[in-house]
Amino acid sequence: MLFGLRPILEALNAGRTLDKIFLLRGTKNSLTQDISALAREANVPVSLVPLEKLEGLTRKNHQGAVAFVSPIDFAPLDSLLAGLFEDGKVPFLLLLDRVTDVRNFGAIARTAECMGVQALVVPAHGAAQINGDAVKTSAGALNILPVCREADLRQTINFLKESGLTVIACTEKADADLGHTEPASLSGPIAVVMGSEEDGISPELLRLCDQRLRIPMSGQIQSLNVGVAAGIMLFEVAKSRG
Repeated sequence: MLFGLRPILEALNAGRTLDKIFLLRGTKNSLTQDISALAREANVPVSLVPLEKLEGLTRKNHQGAVAFVSPIDFAPLDSLLAGLFEDGKVPFLLLLDRVTDVRNFGAIARTAECMGVQALVVPAHGAAQINGDAVKTSAGALNILPVCREADLRQTINFLKESGLTVIACTEKADADLGHTEPASLSGPIAVVMGSEEDGISPELLRLCDQRLRIPMSGQIQSLNVGVAAGIMLFEVAKSRG
């Protein structure tokens, strides 16, 4: 944790990877403006919060600013994807739309690394905080698997499609069942999208996906934990990729 306006500004200028910044609501000065501008450039989420929130984070002299340092460095998606193509690899990415539970996120990262996923893509806002608990739950996978933090997943999906990837949504709103698809449709450059614990993939992202697949279930409870669903989906893709 960092606290104080100037230490946070210095950390941003030095290129340190910050997970989230909390600024006191209503504070406007040159330092907070500089912090907000640099955070926006680095895709670091900034939340304007009341004093009670900051006091709950630390009792030290925070000067109206607290930040969490990320335990991992984020990778730029464009250069990562270019590197995969240059190395002759077939891209296999996983996008997580608003998965907010830290332990779910860590477990998904662990499964993704085991199944051959080459990168996780998460939104800058509305995603689980990547902290020590996430790294521990991932069994160290987050130290191996690149994570890309993107400002707008809609633009990200369009970029992936323009780059030749097929974007597939795993959703109960689909008509086609996973397992009844041709293996060839899952064996090329692909990006799988998994949705939030509460309401799945957001409608605006669903509309952009090339395909929608659902996991067939025969029980009375017609829903799965997102971590379990991700494991099933990624296994099917990995199997099709050989």
